[in-house]
Amino acid sequence: MTVLDLPRSLHRPRPDGEGSVQVALDPRDRIEGAKVFAVYGKGGIGKSTTSSNLSAAFSKLGKRVLQIGCDPKHDSTFTLTKRLAPTVIDVLESVNFHTEELRPEDYMFEGYNGVMCVEAGGPPAGTGCGGYVVGQTVKLLKEHHLLEESDVVIFDVLGDVVCGGFAAPLQHAERALIVTANDFDSIFAMNRIVAAINAKSKNYEVRIGGVIANRSEGTDEIDRFNAATGLERVAHFPNLDAIRRSRLKKCTIFEMDETPEILAVQLEYLRLARDLWSGARDIKAQPMKDREIFDFLGFD
Repeated sequence: MTVLDLPRSLHRPRPDGEGSVQVALDPRDRIEGAKVFAVYGKGGIGKSTTSSNLSAAFSKLGKRVLQIGCDPKHDSTFTLTKRLAPTVIDVLESVNFHTEELRPEDYMFEGYNGVMCVEAGGPPAGTGCGGYVVGQTVKLLKEHHLLEESDVVIFDVLGDVVCGGFAAPLQHAERALIVTANDFDSIFAMNRIVAAINAKSKNYEVRIGGVIANRSEGTDEIDRFNAATGLERVAHFPNLDAIRRSRLKKCTIFEMDETPEILAVQLEYLRLARDLWSGARDIKAQPMKDREIFDFLGFD
């Protein structure tokens, strides 16, 4: 008998990365039927704004969209729902983690143009693991058969990837999108995210889907780094005050007055959504070592 003849539950998973100790994804928790994207990037780079506008764009194409915020701040979806929604962890605690007592409307909320929104939340600061929270959220959605009703699922993931918990959405995603600005810190974080995606891709189906340049007039440093590592830029959103104001107004870019600059951003989101739906790229990139990227970026 070989390892391939053993029951799936007895397979010894290969480590996701050097020095990595991970819990393998239970095959029963796999998201099937929907295109699944995980959005990563440096903290504060605009992942939630990007995710929400991309969700809105998919909905404009007639797709049934579910956005899952994976941040204890639970602020991923408020531009869609116009509210700070309670988290899955909050509602689970309210029923002492008896999931059978919950209804979908207790934790899932309909947002702009029918986008369904869930905030996974997270453990109290300094305790627990974000990966556990993501896992519990997916299990709850599957229990209530809510994933079966989605064409597109978008995970909006907090900050830089520093542990397996933050990387947990990569176990569910088909493609990972990286949001970055045209600066050192954002590109440095992107380099680490590429390493995390590559590690997860050894055991899961996730692949790099492309780089989204955000809050940047130019993309010269992003493009130079992409050329050196094998990455590709799939969209560019400039640093417009209108985009900042849309978040202050608690709305998507599609609900703002259609000035020429806003219309251009709307069209870019729609183009990106169409491209991702038709078949996201399978980009193979090789991250740099920390010292190498430090020397590579910027000016002498």
